Amino acid sequence: MGVSVDGFIADREGGFGWTVPDEELFGFHLARVRELGCHLCGRRLYETMCVWETDPSLRDTELHSAFADVWCALSKVVFSRTLDSVRGNARLAEGSVAEEVAAALAATDKDVEIGGAGLASAAIKLGLVDELRIFRHPIVVGGGTPFLPPVTEDIPLELIETTTFGSQVIYERYRRIRADNH
Repeated sequence: MGVSVDGFIADREGGFGWTVPDEELFGFHLARVRELGCHLCGRRLYETMCVWETDPSLRDTELHSAFADVWCALSKVVFSRTLDSVRGNARLAEGSVAEEVAAALAATDKDVEIGGAGLASAAIKLGLVDELRIFRHPIVVGGGTPFLPPVTEDIPLELIETTTFGSQVIYERYRRIRADNH
């Protein structure tokens, strides 16, 4: 997820225009999404990303067209209490977060990504998240939708990768340290 320096994925008005990637960062996103076996997402993220399946004008460059192809082909599970249907290679979640994560992991040998503040928060609280992948944007927004939920116990992490882009966005990849990791 894209996040402000002060830890928000959307500002006080719900905006996240400051997370729009330049070509270099977009190419990194494309490579990352190519490596996924499934994407679990909340309704708002699903609706935001749905344009890649419905708006042909987004295929205006080779890079954008490649992303649209990869995103459309990617298996997606959408968690929503309000949607009756989804399109393309997506389905509505039928089970709990834990059940759907388990099913997604069982169906692929690739990484499974969880996106959307509420859904990711639930997965973190359930201990289902092995890695955090953060794109930290050089902006302070002062409030809004927090990237991480409040937790009742510390979650120790190990920084395993960083990349700084020309746009000054910093990619941070953390692995959760579990007692059985050592």
